[in-house]
Amino acid sequence: MVAILEAGLEASDPYYNTRRLINLGGNTLIVGTKEFEPTGDPRSGDEVYDLSTVKNIYIFGAGKGCQRMARALEDTLGDRITGGHVIDKKGHPVELQRIGVSLGGHPLPDEDCVEGCRKILEMSKGLTENDLVFTCISNGVSSALTLPVPGVTLEDVKNTTYIMQVKHGAPTADLNPIRNHLDMMKGGRISRYMQPAKAVHIFAHSPSSYEQLMYRNHWLHTLPDYSTFRLAALNLKKWDAWDQVPSAVREFIATADPWFETVKAEEFERWAFRIFGVMPGYKASAKLPAAMKKAEEFGFRPVLLTDELYGIEAAQAGRYMAAICKTIERTGHPFKPPCALFTSGEFVVTVGEEKGVGGRNQEFVLAAAQEIDGNEKVVIGSVDTDGTDGPGVQFAERSDDVPAYLAGGIVDGETMKEAREAHIDIEAALKRHNTSSALWKLKSGVAAAPNISLIDLTVALVTV
Repeated sequence: MVAILEAGLEASDPYYNTRRLINLGGNTLIVGTKEFEPTGDPRSGDEVYDLSTVKNIYIFGAGKGCQRMARALEDTLGDRITGGHVIDKKGHPVELQRIGVSLGGHPLPDEDCVEGCRKILEMSKGLTENDLVFTCISNGVSSALTLPVPGVTLEDVKNTTYIMQVKHGAPTADLNPIRNHLDMMKGGRISRYMQPAKAVHIFAHSPSSYEQLMYRNHWLHTLPDYSTFRLAALNLKKWDAWDQVPSAVREFIATADPWFETVKAEEFERWAFRIFGVMPGYKASAKLPAAMKKAEEFGFRPVLLTDELYGIEAAQAGRYMAAICKTIERTGHPFKPPCALFTSGEFVVTVGEEKGVGGRNQEFVLAAAQEIDGNEKVVIGSVDTDGTDGPGVQFAERSDDVPAYLAGGIVDGETMKEAREAHIDIEAALKRHNTSSALWKLKSGVAAAPNISLIDLTVALVTV
């Protein structure tokens, strides 16, 4: 199981594709790879820059593991880079030399996110058409890239995010129209500040279609945003959060000042830019093929059950996976053992008022462990490909023997027995959403190197 998960995690690194995207020869910089272009992009083809005419090159970015793309740019462009700044997730190591790094909170933004945005904003001042800017965006950008609008505090934004996403379990698609309109950087505004510089926007996602990116985007914040103040208000009411969020948030959204509306496609398309998504086939990406190939090497028949597990409670999904495994082990249907079952997507954990430290992949495996108690033929593992599962480091009480964050966990039929012997109450850990400590004490937690988030990777092995 460790080897299979490792293969999937290693294949999720965007560094190598970013290196493929850009080629430098003398003073000629060529940016372009057909498979990384959005379909229907009117600017299709290689973009060629004569660096003898480029005054400055800046790198800006935000999101979990965005340093991996920025590192590829550093390694290619070297001392031609004038400067830049990116905002990664707290707990990730700093690996850039020429580009500044802030480590900010996720999923709740903090002052370090704000300070990182201020640094990007300051560097953006005075850019000209002779300057070139690369942006690097990955999952988690909506938290990392936070600079509240006037009249709304960081605490207001944090409370709104907590109420919507953590307390009520609202998906990002419903949350983003709200926080996009509470921010001075999201919704394409970061790119507005860069004008009139030439821009190359890189993101760790599939390139998608040009129409999707221009007219239906809500989270790639270097690109235009489709949402409106009206949609933000409707989404707060949809999740019964309108009366719960801070009054300053309600007032700002209700006022709907057009001056603070997000950037739309009509404005964006007047600028000089290119767009590239360096992880084609994002949902499956490279992680599933790599992990499935590794499982096959061990003699398991790899089966992809689904890559569409979005918005489902993690614990319930874990119990369901365990039930499927027990049916296969008992009846040989619908797949004959030995087999390896794979899923991908993004579970949710609705925590209510609880303050435990954990994550969706951790809850998935611990709930599954309850169902396979005593079973000798099933092993279940799940990890978040960004290497950290859940907020962790923001809320954990520091301890030498328990890490502030995990990537996920691995359980089998012995896990519950080991928990009972160690007097670890798994039911209480799940109820309090405090799974990190339990998994780590059971030596069932997975610690991984930070990377970008290519959604969850879940594997269940059923042996003979």
